[in-house]
Amino acid sequence: MTGNAAPRVRGGPLPAVAAPFTTFVELTWLEKKIEHWIRFGREVHEQILDRRRRIVGFAPNTTFAFVRWAANDFGTVISRIDIVRAVRAGEPFQTLPFVRPGGDILLKVEGWPKVERVLQFIDAIEALGIDPIDAAPDHWRHVHNRLSAGHEPRAYTRERHDAWLQRRRVAP
Repeated sequence: MTGNAAPRVRGGPLPAVAAPFTTFVELTWLEKKIEHWIRFGREVHEQILDRRRRIVGFAPNTTFAFVRWAANDFGTVISRIDIVRAVRAGEPFQTLPFVRPGGDILLKVEGWPKVERVLQFIDAIEALGIDPIDAAPDHWRHVHNRLSAGHEPRAYTRERHDAWLQRRRVAP
């Protein structure tokens, strides 16, 4: 989590009041104890609670990656990443700790080796010049399913991304 820098959206500050149907995520940062952070996503709202906690908001139908890590005196107790699509009003959703009301969970991975692997997939998408929030939701489901089964997921390609963009134009 960054320091005291003012949050910005498209060159301006984030709004003080959230728009209707915003999905909220509570972030906590206690160095080497509890670290909840957003790996990717376009925040449309931020509320700073104190030096270590803030709430960020995401617009409906946008995707974000939420990382949770915690440790105690004996080592890591949780290492998890969830890739979530913020839902629209009236859409069904799954609940998720620290996410209100919840969302469409595209990927849910626990354990540092798998979390690290997902972070590598995110890095690979960014290396293609694609923002992970624009990647096909089906790709995140594919990665989840393959990792859960102990198999290697297919890489996201520019061709797959272009096909997703065309499909999204035809059937929003």
